[in-house]
Amino acid sequence: MTPEQEHLSAIFSEALSRVDPYRIITNRMKLEGEVLSISMDDSSVEVDLSEFERIVVIGAGKATAKMARAVEDILGKRIESGLISVKYGHTEKLDIIRTVEAGHPVPDENGVKAAREIENLACSTTDKTLVINLISGGGSALLPCPMHVSHNGERIELTLEDKQNVTRALLACGADISEINCIRKHLSALKGGKLLRCLKPARSLNLILSDVVGDNLDTIASGMTSFDRSTYCDAMSIIRHYGIEGQIPANVLKVLQMGDKGELTETLKKDEFKTERVDNVLIGTNRIALMGARDKARELGYNVRVLTSRLTGEARFAADLLWAIAKDEREWEMAENKPACIMIGGETVVHVSGKGKGGRNQEMALNFLMRLGQDEQHGKDIHLLAASTDGNDGPTDAAGAFADAALLNKAREAGLSIADYLADNDAYHFFDRIDGLHKTGPTNTNVCDIQMLIVK
Repeated sequence: MTPEQEHLSAIFSEALSRVDPYRIITNRMKLEGEVLSISMDDSSVEVDLSEFERIVVIGAGKATAKMARAVEDILGKRIESGLISVKYGHTEKLDIIRTVEAGHPVPDENGVKAAREIENLACSTTDKTLVINLISGGGSALLPCPMHVSHNGERIELTLEDKQNVTRALLACGADISEINCIRKHLSALKGGKLLRCLKPARSLNLILSDVVGDNLDTIASGMTSFDRSTYCDAMSIIRHYGIEGQIPANVLKVLQMGDKGELTETLKKDEFKTERVDNVLIGTNRIALMGARDKARELGYNVRVLTSRLTGEARFAADLLWAIAKDEREWEMAENKPACIMIGGETVVHVSGKGKGGRNQEMALNFLMRLGQDEQHGKDIHLLAASTDGNDGPTDAAGAFADAALLNKAREAGLSIADYLADNDAYHFFDRIDGLHKTGPTNTNVCDIQMLIVK
């Protein structure tokens, strides 16, 4: 690693530390006698445990295992039982709460089994049950619960294969997470607030780690414990917008069309939500991770500017934006005095047309590297790391990738064509050949992505 790459890696590590869910929960959740409290900067909740006969823990997401370990350490044997669904490899040692490892981003049979068990557990609760629900990004794919509908004597049973095909089509067309989750909510027996219908009349305390730009509770893990603002009409509009009707299974289209005509019950809406015994507590966000990165960069001697936590859109266009910012900073110090570290957070998308391997951050870094190659100064004094906070950028074992002059020279010496790898969406193999990948392993947290520029 170059010194700048080492600095970027250290800055990213501190961002991860700041949103470590075990650290957050054990710092913010306290048990004093029979009173369980959790206090965040902008909200607080207290629960008198003496009012309940059972405490049950459920959840799903890439960060949920660490959340479960923290809750076990605080409540111990007060927990009667529990079940969580996590991505393969994103596990922790738990003593009471059972773990199911399942597929992400495309759901698999293990996820369906976990969803059905959690559905049954939720339906077994009473008004004397406290359910602690641990939700983080990835929960949508990790808890697939295909719905069954009946109308006018006709019964349609959606299958795991239906949901897999819908997910693949949405991922490939470049739909963003809110659009993907809008459709997921309207095909699920648990999402879009439907889990709350199963839990009623139990009380639920929902600890939520956001992987969604803007931190909308109805989008994080498809809003299992929130009211939903989207409709069947919205779901059909998304499919038409991306022109993927031909890639959507016939059963799925039929269900969405029935819902669009008002023939099916909608997801949970605000008026119904008001009757539920529910507390949603947002414990971690991309903004908090950026603040950790900011503090570490300052410690390393950089002048820091955090521009936004809401970057969205195509990864390649985001790369062009970062390149424009980097050039302005190098030439005119427009964002900060040099040496500068400029940070952006959010979550972009990739329209997949090739057959390669990669993720949105690697795609962004490769587009950025192409711009470095067109630079009159050959990328002098500009260094980028784009990485996903969950440690898995797309379906890969890399969090993201670096881009700088040193890597550009390696690529040229190896005779690699950036354009060819971009055309095949194969950023992973490109960076793998020049040691440009950033690998953290599963981080067991998940608050979108961070892109960091060092300009000297």
